Amino acid sequence: MSNEVYNNLYETRNNVVKEISSLNFTQFNDRPILNQWSIAQVCHHLVLVEQATIMAIEWGLKEVDNTVKKRKNVQLILDRTKKIKAPKIVEPDVEPFEVQSIIDMLADSRKKLLNFLSAIEDKSILALKSTNHPALGELPLDQWIEQIYLHEQRHIEQIKEIKLHVDVS
Repeated sequence: MSNEVYNNLYETRNNVVKEISSLNFTQFNDRPILNQWSIAQVCHHLVLVEQATIMAIEWGLKEVDNTVKKRKNVQLILDRTKKIKAPKIVEPDVEPFEVQSIIDMLADSRKKLLNFLSAIEDKSILALKSTNHPALGELPLDQWIEQIYLHEQRHIEQIKEIKLHVDVS
């Protein structure tokens, strides 16, 4: 895995925290748009996606099929005109969250991801194995890692949009 991927993971997560750290409880948990998530729920979803990504990569590493899969344009995740229904496993809780609690959860999930990745001795295997992604189909495991920060970038835009509708003055 390249330094660019690590840098993107770091930078994007810092941007998420920067967007939410000054919010109060009400701003964080308000749902100003009917049938859409609060900022807290968006952030909880990011934690759940990161946890699910670790499980998916673990699963993919156990697969015996070493056929190199076609690489996907994971940048498509950034296109917010294409709505993607979150699978149940990564749907956020409806209960409210404290901002600091979510910041801690985000830090913990990222630490677990980085520890998991550092434990993989031969990282080149990540480009050779794949597993099914709910939005992108069969996806090489190294692209599962790339989609984490792209997915977060997508949701940073959503957070900014929600902030326009909540009182952040």
